[in-house]
Amino acid sequence: MSAPDRTQIPARMLVGVGLTAVPLAVAVLGPLIAGDTSRGPAFAQGEKWLLGTDSEGRDVLTQVLLGGRSLVLVAATAVVLTYLLAVPWGVAAATARRRIVDEMLMRPLDLLLSLPSMMLLLLIVAITDADQVVLAAVVAILLFPDAARLVRASALHGAHTPAMEALILQRETWWRRHLGYLGRSLLPVLAADAGLRFVGAIYLVASASFLGVSADSAGTDWAVMIDRNRAGLTLVPWGVIVPAVLIIALAMGVNLLFDSGARAAARELPTRKQR
Repeated sequence: MSAPDRTQIPARMLVGVGLTAVPLAVAVLGPLIAGDTSRGPAFAQGEKWLLGTDSEGRDVLTQVLLGGRSLVLVAATAVVLTYLLAVPWGVAAATARRRIVDEMLMRPLDLLLSLPSMMLLLLIVAITDADQVVLAAVVAILLFPDAARLVRASALHGAHTPAMEALILQRETWWRRHLGYLGRSLLPVLAADAGLRFVGAIYLVASASFLGVSADSAGTDWAVMIDRNRAGLTLVPWGVIVPAVLIIALAMGVNLLFDSGARAAARELPTRKQR
């Protein structure tokens, strides 16, 4: 019986690439090819407007091309900030030699987890300027406690293995022990979690936009389009259907991609250990 071909691309990865490529291309390239932003009648259809017009008479296709960049940028930035905070925090708690250090690092996170995320998001953004930097930072803070707890739980096993004790006895540097050994063992978990974390960031950013707090100064992101055009769903449904499909495809595609990456990393890890 022949061994499985490791070079074969998993089907879930291909599906993930297909689902992610379209909304990501629209978000990145859309503003470069967006057409006329002039207004016409509300919820109108015709040859001039391929997908019709929205509640304010703007071309739906143009709004779709313009509305993805801010949503994707804020969500991706929030996820990166989350792991920049959560990974060193969780690893520090897992490798702490004294229990009190672990408690001091993790107990405040329980308080953050008990707060309603959407209410806190709306409150902070309402007090400050609702720009992309503030929104990304707030979303990262909301995602940080759960991510830090996951990192700590995943790092606990690797931090107290005989291999780690051997590295300490050999007086290996902190970077060698925590990034070289412990960080590599965390890769499958972080890869799988990153997809879910991105979906959570998309949910928070889209929900905030749906409730009137948009990262786009023009108020044209996909979540805002769904909210503003739902009144004309029976007249011009594309103003709701197209942005909703793009958000769903992006969330599902990214999740499948990271999940495939986590499976690949998990398969490679035992091989590296054997070497």
